[in-house]
Amino acid sequence: MKESFAKGLFFVSAVTAIITIVLMCYFIFRNGIPFILDYGLLDFLLGRDWSPSNQPASFGIFPMVIGSFIITFGALLFGVPTSILTAVFMIYYCPRRLYAFLKSSLNLMSAIPSIVYGFFGLQLLVPWLRTWGGNGLSVLTASILLGIMILPTISSLSEAAIRTVPKTYYSGSLALGAGHERSIFKVVLPAAKSGILSAIILGLGRAIGETMAVILVAGNQPIIATTLFSGTRTLTTNIVLEMAYASGEHRQALMATSTVLFTIILMINACFAYVKGKTPHD
Repeated sequence: MKESFAKGLFFVSAVTAIITIVLMCYFIFRNGIPFILDYGLLDFLLGRDWSPSNQPASFGIFPMVIGSFIITFGALLFGVPTSILTAVFMIYYCPRRLYAFLKSSLNLMSAIPSIVYGFFGLQLLVPWLRTWGGNGLSVLTASILLGIMILPTISSLSEAAIRTVPKTYYSGSLALGAGHERSIFKVVLPAAKSGILSAIILGLGRAIGETMAVILVAGNQPIIATTLFSGTRTLTTNIVLEMAYASGEHRQALMATSTVLFTIILMINACFAYVKGKTPHD
């Protein structure tokens, strides 16, 4: 009876998760696609003017799409090398007495709410970058902050992927005459590339879906940033900033924005599933 109960419980949990995803997809696409078809897909995706209060209103999300990808790319540029090097340090260079403290610190970073990161960026990064140009609320500030936020995720998963590589790879490389660093970066890391890519894709999903921290440091201007010190707005912040007072066509446009964002997240998850399904030697 215990075994049957456990089996039934697991089945119900799995079905609940599937139903939740299906209902979420149905709700988002049902509310977003009609507006996109009515307004025009190209006008909505490639339009550069977001002016819901004008007559007639304009709902072009191209600046927000570009802003999302620029900030996400910047976050990966800052976060990925640091995360991978951190994982390498934790495995091959970190003293045992220091490892437990650093591992706990990384886990703590994962648990810190995003709004706390946002205030950290607002109080520390914004004044510092203001001395370099602009008012500090910029693409560069948001990219650095998101790079810090995705570091524990990518670092922990990369460390797990590297530890799955058989130790014979490393010892065999040393036996053939390669040095310590060469064995790590030319043999072990390529063997763990599938897991590392999966970690990067998960970090990408975290960065592109972040909202609260970006609201505080990105400037929230629905324009295409021309420099790293220019402000911009992402898809997520656009929804959060205006959904509270939106109504009618404006609310439908924000729902359509969430449809675009959800589609991007689904594509990222599809890439993750594809990479995760590949074996390390592929």
